[in-house]
Amino acid sequence: MRYAIVIEKANGNYSAFVPDLPGCVATGASQQEAQREIREAIRFHLDGLRADGLDVPEPTSVCEYVEA
Repeated sequence: MRYAIVIEKANGNYSAFVPDLPGCVATGASQQEAQREIREAIRFHLDGLRADGLDVPEPTSVCEYVEA
């Protein structure tokens, strides 16, 4: 599965989250580190859902850029 992620600059680091997986978050000192960490967080989150017998949500979010 392929999930959309959002990476935001925070004070002194970057944070990432997955719109389709509420509560699935990660941080990193750089964008690249945040991306690596969110990949691991997604795996961990999905493993937890499966272990609890819960459904794994299908990815539905779409990312686009808009000129303003």
